[in-house]
Amino acid sequence: MARFWRAPIKAGTIFKAASLLLALFVAALSAVLAFISFSMKPPAEKKLIESFQSHRVVYERLRDMILADQQVEAVYVNFGVKTASSGLPHKPSEVNFSVQRYDEYVALLKQAGAYAAFKPKGNQPDQVCFAAWGAGWAGDTRHVWNCWAGREPANQVANLDDYYRNPTRPRNVFRHIDADWYLRADW
Repeated sequence: MARFWRAPIKAGTIFKAASLLLALFVAALSAVLAFISFSMKPPAEKKLIESFQSHRVVYERLRDMILADQQVEAVYVNFGVKTASSGLPHKPSEVNFSVQRYDEYVALLKQAGAYAAFKPKGNQPDQVCFAAWGAGWAGDTRHVWNCWAGREPANQVANLDDYYRNPTRPRNVFRHIDADWYLRADW
Protein backbone atom coordinates (compact mmCIF):
# COMPACT_ATOMS: atom_id res chain seq x y z
CA MET A 1 0.00 0.00 0.00
CA ALA A 2 1.44 3.30 -1.10
CA ARG A 3 1.40 6.22 1.23
CA PHE A 4 1.04 9.69 -0.07
CA TRP A 5 2.81 12.29 1.85
CA ARG A 6 1.52 15.80 2.05
CA ALA A 7 3.57 18.65 3.30
CA PRO A 8 1.84 20.73 5.95
CA ILE A 9 0.49 24.08 4.79
CA LYS A 10 2.38 26.92 6.34
CA ALA A 11 0.53 29.69 8.14
CA GLY A 12 2.28 32.27 5.95
CA THR A 13 0.80 30.73 2.80
CA ILE A 14 -2.72 30.87 4.24
CA PHE A 15 -2.20 34.50 5.27
CA LYS A 16 -0.95 35.43 1.78
CA ALA A 17 -3.91 33.72 0.09
CA ALA A 18 -6.40 35.35 2.46
CA SER A 19 -4.78 38.76 1.93
CA LEU A 20 -4.95 38.35 -1.84
CA LEU A 21 -8.64 37.36 -1.69
CA LEU A 22 -9.40 40.31 0.59
CA ALA A 23 -7.59 42.72 -1.73
CA LEU A 24 -9.50 41.38 -4.74
CA PHE A 25 -12.80 41.74 -2.88
CA VAL A 26 -12.02 45.33 -1.86
CA ALA A 27 -10.98 46.20 -5.43
CA ALA A 28 -14.16 44.69 -6.87
CA LEU A 29 -16.34 46.45 -4.29
CA SER A 30 -14.59 49.77 -5.00
CA ALA A 31 -15.14 49.34 -8.74
CA VAL A 32 -18.85 48.63 -8.22
CA LEU A 33 -19.28 51.65 -5.92
CA ALA A 34 -17.40 53.90 -8.36
CA PHE A 35 -19.59 52.69 -11.22
CA ILE A 36 -22.79 53.28 -9.23
CA SER A 37 -21.81 56.76 -8.09
CA PHE A 38 -20.65 57.73 -11.59
CA SER A 39 -23.79 56.43 -13.25
CA MET A 40 -25.96 58.34 -10.77
CA LYS A 41 -24.74 61.63 -12.22
CA PRO A 42 -27.25 63.00 -14.72
CA PRO A 43 -26.21 64.48 -18.06
CA ALA A 44 -25.43 68.19 -18.08
CA GLU A 45 -28.39 70.50 -18.59
CA LYS A 46 -26.92 71.79 -21.86
CA LYS A 47 -26.72 68.25 -23.27
CA LEU A 48 -30.32 67.48 -22.23
CA ILE A 49 -31.65 70.65 -23.86
CA GLU A 50 -29.66 70.05 -27.06
CA SER A 51 -30.99 66.50 -27.25
CA PHE A 52 -34.55 67.74 -26.75
CA GLN A 53 -34.16 70.43 -29.42
CA SER A 54 -32.77 67.96 -31.95
CA HIS A 55 -35.76 65.63 -31.37
CA ARG A 56 -38.45 68.23 -30.73
CA VAL A 57 -40.62 67.19 -33.69
CA VAL A 58 -40.60 63.61 -32.41
CA TYR A 59 -41.54 64.73 -28.89
CA GLU A 60 -44.40 66.82 -30.27
CA ARG A 61 -45.68 63.83 -32.24
CA LEU A 62 -45.47 61.64 -29.12
CA ARG A 63 -47.29 64.29 -27.08
CA ASP A 64 -50.09 64.45 -29.64
CA MET A 65 -50.39 60.67 -29.69
CA ILE A 66 -50.59 60.16 -25.93
CA LEU A 67 -53.08 63.02 -25.55
CA ALA A 68 -55.23 61.49 -28.29
CA ASP A 69 -55.09 58.00 -26.72
CA GLN A 70 -57.22 58.85 -23.69
CA GLN A 71 -57.09 55.35 -22.19
CA VAL A 72 -53.26 55.37 -22.15
CA GLU A 73 -51.51 56.52 -18.98
CA ALA A 74 -48.00 55.38 -19.88
CA VAL A 75 -46.03 53.64 -22.60
CA TYR A 76 -42.78 51.83 -21.83
CA VAL A 77 -40.32 50.69 -24.47
CA ASN A 78 -39.54 47.45 -22.62
CA PHE A 79 -42.71 46.80 -20.60
CA GLY A 80 -45.78 47.68 -22.67
CA VAL A 81 -48.75 49.97 -22.07
CA LYS A 82 -50.38 51.09 -18.85
CA THR A 83 -54.02 52.04 -19.23
CA ALA A 84 -56.56 53.52 -16.85
CA SER A 85 -57.97 50.03 -16.26
CA SER A 86 -54.76 47.96 -16.25
CA GLY A 87 -52.94 49.41 -13.24
CA LEU A 88 -49.62 48.00 -14.45
CA PRO A 89 -48.00 47.90 -17.89
CA HIS A 90 -49.05 45.01 -20.09
CA LYS A 91 -48.48 43.84 -23.63
CA PRO A 92 -50.72 45.93 -25.91
CA SER A 93 -52.87 42.94 -26.91
CA GLU A 94 -53.62 42.20 -23.24
CA VAL A 95 -55.20 45.64 -22.71
CA ASN A 96 -57.02 46.01 -26.06
CA PHE A 97 -54.50 48.47 -27.42
CA SER A 98 -53.32 48.42 -31.01
CA VAL A 99 -49.99 46.65 -31.42
CA GLN A 100 -49.24 48.88 -34.41
CA ARG A 101 -49.88 52.01 -32.33
CA TYR A 102 -47.65 50.65 -29.55
CA ASP A 103 -44.92 49.89 -32.11
CA GLU A 104 -45.21 53.47 -33.37
CA TYR A 105 -44.75 54.77 -29.80
CA VAL A 106 -41.72 52.55 -29.27
CA ALA A 107 -40.10 53.57 -32.56
CA LEU A 108 -40.58 57.27 -31.77
CA LEU A 109 -39.40 56.92 -28.17
CA LYS A 110 -36.26 55.13 -29.34
CA GLN A 111 -35.69 57.79 -32.02
CA ALA A 112 -35.84 60.48 -29.31
CA GLY A 113 -33.61 58.49 -26.95
CA ALA A 114 -36.42 58.11 -24.42
CA TYR A 115 -37.60 54.90 -22.77
CA ALA A 116 -41.05 55.87 -21.47
CA ALA A 117 -43.91 58.33 -21.82
CA PHE A 118 -46.57 59.12 -19.25
CA LYS A 119 -49.40 61.50 -18.47
CA PRO A 120 -51.36 62.05 -15.29
CA LYS A 121 -54.69 60.28 -14.91
CA GLY A 122 -57.78 61.99 -16.21
CA ASN A 123 -59.31 63.08 -19.48
CA GLN A 124 -57.69 66.52 -19.52
CA PRO A 125 -54.04 66.04 -18.55
CA ASP A 126 -52.04 69.21 -18.33
CA GLN A 127 -48.69 67.48 -18.54
CA VAL A 128 -47.01 64.79 -20.64
CA CYS A 129 -43.49 63.59 -19.86
CA PHE A 130 -40.87 61.49 -21.62
CA ALA A 131 -38.05 59.75 -19.78
CA ALA A 132 -34.73 61.24 -20.89
CA TRP A 133 -32.46 59.76 -18.19
CA GLY A 134 -32.73 57.66 -15.06
CA ALA A 135 -30.52 55.87 -12.56
CA GLY A 136 -30.73 54.35 -9.14
CA TRP A 137 -31.73 51.36 -7.14
CA ALA A 138 -33.97 50.45 -4.22
CA GLY A 139 -35.65 53.76 -3.54
CA ASP A 140 -32.66 55.93 -4.42
CA THR A 141 -33.71 56.71 -7.98
CA ARG A 142 -33.23 59.83 -10.03
CA HIS A 143 -34.87 60.83 -13.30
CA VAL A 144 -34.86 63.61 -15.83
CA TRP A 145 -37.90 63.98 -18.04
CA ASN A 146 -38.73 66.13 -21.06
CA CYS A 147 -42.21 67.45 -20.30
CA TRP A 148 -44.88 69.40 -22.09
CA ALA A 149 -47.09 71.36 -19.72
CA GLY A 150 -50.43 72.91 -20.60
CA ARG A 151 -49.95 75.33 -17.71
CA GLU A 152 -46.76 76.65 -16.16
CA PRO A 153 -45.58 74.29 -13.42
CA ALA A 154 -44.63 75.52 -9.98
CA ASN A 155 -41.27 74.70 -8.43
CA GLN A 156 -39.05 75.93 -11.25
CA VAL A 157 -35.29 76.32 -11.06
CA ALA A 158 -33.01 78.49 -13.18
CA ASN A 159 -30.43 75.76 -13.83
CA LEU A 160 -30.46 71.98 -13.26
CA ASP A 161 -26.68 71.74 -12.88
CA ASP A 162 -26.88 74.16 -9.91
CA TYR A 163 -29.91 72.32 -8.58
CA TYR A 164 -27.99 69.02 -8.42
CA ARG A 165 -25.23 70.64 -6.35
CA ASN A 166 -27.69 71.99 -3.77
CA PRO A 167 -27.85 69.57 -0.80
CA THR A 168 -31.19 71.05 0.35
CA ARG A 169 -32.87 70.80 -3.04
CA PRO A 170 -36.59 70.04 -3.30
CA ARG A 171 -37.60 66.62 -4.62
CA ASN A 172 -39.28 67.57 -7.91
CA VAL A 173 -38.42 70.62 -10.02
CA PHE A 174 -38.86 71.99 -13.53
CA ARG A 175 -36.43 73.88 -15.76
CA HIS A 176 -38.05 75.83 -18.60
CA ILE A 177 -36.73 74.99 -22.09
CA ASP A 178 -39.04 77.09 -24.28
CA ALA A 179 -42.73 77.55 -25.07
CA ASP A 180 -44.60 74.83 -23.11
CA TRP A 181 -41.60 72.49 -22.75
CA TYR A 182 -39.65 71.83 -19.54
CA LEU A 183 -37.04 69.53 -18.11
CA ARG A 184 -38.33 67.83 -14.97
CA ALA A 185 -35.93 66.43 -12.40
CA ASP A 186 -37.23 64.18 -9.64
CA TRP A 187 -34.39 63.73 -7.24
